Amino acid sequence: MSKEQKRQAFYTQSPEEVLKAVDATEQGLSSSEAEKRLAEFGHNELEEGEKRSILVKFIEQFKDLMIIILVAAAILSVVTSGGEDIADAIIILAVVIINAAFGVYQEGKAEEAIEALKSMSSPAARVLRDGHMAEIDSKELVPGDIVALEAGDVVPADLRLLEANSLKIEEAALTGESVPVEKDLSVELAADAGIGDRVNMAFQNSNVTYGRGMGVVVNTGMYTEVGHIAGMLQDADETDTPLKQNLNNLSKVLTYAILVIALVTFVVGVFIQGKNPLGELMTSVALAVAAIPEGSQLS
Repeated sequence: MSKEQKRQAFYTQSPEEVLKAVDATEQGLSSSEAEKRLAEFGHNELEEGEKRSILVKFIEQFKDLMIIILVAAAILSVVTSGGEDIADAIIILAVVIINAAFGVYQEGKAEEAIEALKSMSSPAARVLRDGHMAEIDSKELVPGDIVALEAGDVVPADLRLLEANSLKIEEAALTGESVPVEKDLSVELAADAGIGDRVNMAFQNSNVTYGRGMGVVVNTGMYTEVGHIAGMLQDADETDTPLKQNLNNLSKVLTYAILVIALVTFVVGVFIQGKNPLGELMTSVALAVAAIPEGSQLS
């Protein structure tokens, strides 16, 4: 089997087709084959993104154009006042720092969510290896393993169920449904069936509340549904929704327009009305600071 096969809609296939797709039998894998697949697919665990210090996260908040302009305005305010009037600069920097701190806080919450997902993982799994039932570390599971489930278990990987005897699994973490789902292998599902409708599947980190069952591992680690959620959490800062893209574009347009207006105000005041350059510079800076959307990063 190959990693490409992980993308198959196993819930639309018969048990025989699934076993063929993952190159397995109902007797499970041999220890040697399991070792080969572990080397190919990696451990059955959620991957952590690159760990960054709080200082690095904080500094990265200042990469935004609007924030850079505000910091420059604060510095210019101090310079033009000769260091005598720093109240405006303090206010500007306070807003910028609060905005950056909130950004760091948001990143921290995403990391906590991933840690919470990892803590929900099953520490052990009962699998058929070499034709015998054995208990192994769930991190050692690979596609093709045959896993036994019973009430009280945490599902250790994404499984296509082969047997379901009054099996009920609570999948609230994935579907939001607090009522356990009764598994049914006789239902034929369409390719567009939602996670909550895939009653012939058992998903990693869900809880078996009743009955017994057997299933073949079809996805492990970051390829599971929980892994998909973890991946989205890690990429939350890099992934822009259409709304966020529109808000960012609007913020940039407003910023450029404000800078042009501030420049025109300065030119008119100094070269046409003959006003003091430093006074007009402070007026232009004040206009820019008042109008630039400081919270643009929060969008």
